Amino acid sequence: MNKRIFLFAIIFLSTFGCARIDKLTQFEMEYTESVTIESMIGINLPFNLFTPAISTNSESVFEINDTRKDRIEQIILTSLDLTLSIPDDGDFSFLKAIEIYISADGLDELKIAWKEDIPSTVADYIELDTAGEDLKEYIVKDEFSLRVNTITDKLISSNHQIDIHSIFFVDAEVLGQ
Repeated sequence: MNKRIFLFAIIFLSTFGCARIDKLTQFEMEYTESVTIESMIGINLPFNLFTPAISTNSESVFEINDTRKDRIEQIILTSLDLTLSIPDDGDFSFLKAIEIYISADGLDELKIAWKEDIPSTVADYIELDTAGEDLKEYIVKDEFSLRVNTITDKLISSNHQIDIHSIFFVDAEVLGQ
């Protein structure tokens, strides 16, 4: 009987102990970038906006979180939202649809977030749907770029600056395994 209790205790502690250790190797990385939609862009025509290359600073972020690039198991985009920062009184009512793609040196472009049929009543903030794919190969690079593909459903008379805020969940190996 004592051997069964001992065995159960070891299994219980190792199972729940590993889960706690695993949490120590999980963290988030955040990036914010801006794009500007020029005034008077055509209605119902798709157009692309490109961000400058975004430096990942992944090496230093990994070091702060006591891991290395070669120990990363996966990186998942968990949240991507847009905030209209200019004009002050602007809103996203001019948007019909939006898609965001990621690219990095030597890797194919990949759609990571989108929102279709955007209601005309939307304010100055939109949370996009995300693909949930592993983006490790993109984020461990020195830099990546975003391409924003949008379709508008009305003319805009002034430039609109959009801040793109993304949060990536990072999972590293536990104790190098």
